[in-house]
Amino acid sequence: MKAVILAGGKGTRLAPYTKILPKPLMPIGDMPILEVILRQLSWAGIHEVILTVGHLSELLRAFFQDGSRLGIQIEYSYEDTPLGTAGPLALVEGLDETFLVCNGDVLTDLNLCELIQFHKKEKAVATIAVHHRQVKIDFGVIEWNEKPHIACYIEKPTIDYMVSMGIYVFEPAVLKYIPRGQYLDFPDLVKILLAAGERVVGYLFEGYWHDLGRPDDYEHATADFEKMRSQFFHETNP
Repeated sequence: MKAVILAGGKGTRLAPYTKILPKPLMPIGDMPILEVILRQLSWAGIHEVILTVGHLSELLRAFFQDGSRLGIQIEYSYEDTPLGTAGPLALVEGLDETFLVCNGDVLTDLNLCELIQFHKKEKAVATIAVHHRQVKIDFGVIEWNEKPHIACYIEKPTIDYMVSMGIYVFEPAVLKYIPRGQYLDFPDLVKILLAAGERVVGYLFEGYWHDLGRPDDYEHATADFEKMRSQFFHETNP
């Protein structure tokens, strides 16, 4: 089984660090976050990885090279212009069986083997790993009735969402919906799949997950990694 890791973004929310360092090389503990992901893939039995790269790609290639240091095989797929989150998949060759896609900045203890088993059991064309997220609004929120009449005033509410973890399992049939060389993000791809009547399912995961795209999440994840290192590498599993 192959995995595609999306590592071509500019990481603008983590600027200025990502002006000189691609986000997947941001350190988490004693290694970059992308190395954590690659080690987790290897643990799950996935040893063929394609990195889709663009921004500062030469640094990623210099650090990871062909992957032999980590016991995996790494190939690189280059995008000359930004193609969004889903668009780069159309440039990747050899995705002719079930494959996994992951953002290059996700810290989680998700068991990838269980995710893949769920996908195959559901016989879906696409499975999205899903996590519960609470967002606290630090302001009083106003709801209108008919302007200027106020219907409700909620002080600093907490809103619950089910969010994508940036980890997916796809069947090759998904690729026919991704135009080659055109910009396409995953939300739009999912809409296209649903409109075409394809089966898209969500895998609810209640363990640890952080997207490292924002400075506060990055700081929390760095502290958690030091305390939970064995958990991220499943070292407590038999």
